[in-house]
Amino acid sequence: MELGLFVQNYVPATRWRGVPDAEHRVIEQDIEVAVTADRYGWKYLWASEHHFLEEYSHLSANDVFLAFVAARTSRIHLGSGIFNPLPQVNHPAKVAETVAYLDQISGGRAEFGTGRGAGSHEILGFLDHAEITETSTTKEIWEDVIGEFAKMFTHDVYPGYRGKYWSLPERHILPKPYGGSHPPMWYAAGNPSSYEMAARKGLGVLGFSVSAIAELEPVLAAYKGAIGQAEPVGAFVNDNVLVTIPMFVAEDAAEARRKALRGGLGYLNSLVFRYHDTFPRPAGVPQWPALLPDPDADGLEESIRSGRIICGDPDEALEQIRRWESAGVDQLCYASPPTTHEDSLDTIRLVGEYVIPKIDGAAEHRTAAFRRTAA
Repeated sequence: MELGLFVQNYVPATRWRGVPDAEHRVIEQDIEVAVTADRYGWKYLWASEHHFLEEYSHLSANDVFLAFVAARTSRIHLGSGIFNPLPQVNHPAKVAETVAYLDQISGGRAEFGTGRGAGSHEILGFLDHAEITETSTTKEIWEDVIGEFAKMFTHDVYPGYRGKYWSLPERHILPKPYGGSHPPMWYAAGNPSSYEMAARKGLGVLGFSVSAIAELEPVLAAYKGAIGQAEPVGAFVNDNVLVTIPMFVAEDAAEARRKALRGGLGYLNSLVFRYHDTFPRPAGVPQWPALLPDPDADGLEESIRSGRIICGDPDEALEQIRRWESAGVDQLCYASPPTTHEDSLDTIRLVGEYVIPKIDGAAEHRTAAFRRTAA
């Protein structure tokens, strides 16, 4: 199993109220997080693309962020979590050019994740001029786009396309990706039903809807059952399920728990449900601006037991991560929580020093092997 890291320029008022340069500090800190992860052997960095989501994510230009990080790192793969390919947000040809250019400047380290946006506040903002009022319409728009990227990446001359939602005449799409084939393709899944759909298209899954090990079994079974019969929209099948999860790791187990309890997880989860209104909504989640409480000590221990959080000293973290490995997840991704910057760096360092060497001994990235074989 491989390990990755997810950043989104989280600027909550609870941490940054009254700080004039809060956004700038958060951007600099997330860059340092990425550089540190590269140094300690983490294999993937994922950067969100969100728009209009105050506090929750100010990372609206992840192509700029990832390009800057590419120049500061050497091995870590750089993933769009996501690039939004809906023509009303980003023209598909521009998306293809951006992905290929990132792949070129990083020496083949790009990972191409797509999706449809976080929820109605974000999605419908771009669709207002088309008088689209249902977020479900974006599935049809995404379907109209996703099958064209491999052609834009690999054909010397893209033959053109005329669909319901966008069109492009015959054109050279430049540059081409680095070193043959194209970056691995992923889909951001907010609902369990999306996993099987992604598998049928040969896409890896950026899993944002699975939070406990028990929840993984049915969606993983659906994905792995369908991936063998995939009709890939890309040049190869990217057989990969990624799960995002908070992590709090410290030299001392009790200190790790103290960090988790003061981490502000209740506020972050409240923002998740404020904006991700297309996600399944558990009973008892209040409507914003009412807030979910932070976990207490008993609640934290239950979250550790269920796998909803990695928390403890390096030995405990290794044991907890191995449970996800045994469940069959391909990549466990540290969703950098609302803790202090120093706490995040400690987690990255400790997992890199003590966990990754025992979990992932492969020099080659899993996605790089798929891509190499296809090339």
